[in-house]
Amino acid sequence: MSSLTLYEYYRSSCSARLRIALDLKAIEYKAIYVDLNKAEHLKHDYGLKNPSRSVPTLMVDETWGIPQSMAALEYLEEAYPQSNPLLPTDAKSRANVRTLAEIIAIDTQPLTNDTPMKRAEESGADSKQWAQAFTNRGLEAFEKVASKTAGRYSCGDDVTLADVCLVPALWNAEKFEVSLEPYPTICRVYAELKEHASFIRSHWQQQPDCPAELR
Repeated sequence: MSSLTLYEYYRSSCSARLRIALDLKAIEYKAIYVDLNKAEHLKHDYGLKNPSRSVPTLMVDETWGIPQSMAALEYLEEAYPQSNPLLPTDAKSRANVRTLAEIIAIDTQPLTNDTPMKRAEESGADSKQWAQAFTNRGLEAFEKVASKTAGRYSCGDDVTLADVCLVPALWNAEKFEVSLEPYPTICRVYAELKEHASFIRSHWQQQPDCPAELR
């Protein structure tokens, strides 16, 4: 199997998804840190790897990489099927996991990213209220689905891609001062995952590119 390289940023929730999954599956990789504050993602060389000029990018070898986190997560499942699978074996449960993951990855996270928040601010909106509104909308939907699918974790008793996507979104929710109290299932699952070694190691404050004053 080719050696993997992850281009990432400590505070990127999409990068965190890959960190968590790689740790859960015990896959070795090299991390290269892309400083979004210094606009390193906008440089020409990085744009050749990731046309969206976003993070993360998972390079599988020197010539081919995956510039979207969800596609990279699915790749890891297919390329490393024996290493701690993060999708259930039955079709219904797999669909439930993908539903929960996409509530975060499609309906929630993109709207709370820096670019739409800045555009909202330019249009006269309060960017923090914007982020809170869309975070709550996403968590409300996740809660309704997870209340029917959760066991110990978001979908059953094993960690899945739903949890991999949820936890970084909750780190953002904390940043935006969103209360999790209205979401009892999420709170219970989060309490379990906060004690899980892979999620602890993957936390943004534990990353080498996190500024010392934020750790």
